Amino acid sequence: MSGDSVRVASPLFPVEGQGSIPMSPLQFEIVRMPLKDALALNMKWHSRLPYLPLSSIQRKHGFAFGCLFKNIYFAIAIWSTPVSRQLDNGKAFELRRMAICNDAPKNTASRMLSVMVKLIKKDTHYCRLLSYQDTEVHTGTIYKASGWEKTNTNNGNPGWFSPKGKKYGKNRALANPIISNAPKIRWEKQIRPEPEAIIKPPKKTPQKGLFF
Repeated sequence: MSGDSVRVASPLFPVEGQGSIPMSPLQFEIVRMPLKDALALNMKWHSRLPYLPLSSIQRKHGFAFGCLFKNIYFAIAIWSTPVSRQLDNGKAFELRRMAICNDAPKNTASRMLSVMVKLIKKDTHYCRLLSYQDTEVHTGTIYKASGWEKTNTNNGNPGWFSPKGKKYGKNRALANPIISNAPKIRWEKQIRPEPEAIIKPPKKTPQKGLFF
């Protein structure tokens, strides 16, 4: 197994058999995890968008989940309120990143997504979940299989960019290069009815008496 200490959920409390690899995603426990650890693992595992600043998630009221097997993380997912101001209405929650290590079993993403939806519905007030598919590298299979609906496709312009001036990996400086200019598909899943806006009746103005 990897020697990266960040993959160990509780370094002070080793678990018997720690270091073994699960044979099925059903063996995972999906739990909330420290955001900083999820961001560190995203940096190592995400193929397209490894960098995500902690401040942007905290500002958007975000949190993270991890896939645990015998005290070791095999996948992470980071959620927050939507980046788009048009969609950030207090009812929606967006999957910002999902990253899976190479030694995770097949169908880890589908299993994790299914459990996270249930946990978010149980533990939060959000009504609708959002996620974006980069069509250049993903087919959207996990969303289709989980009952998400395709709601919008853009033409890839503007594309997804890496953060200007940031460094990651082996101290490789970035000058804001484009990461993906492929079309992006927005998927959505309604997890509970959205309350209708309460329309207050207009205040009645007292009628002036008519005098003859």
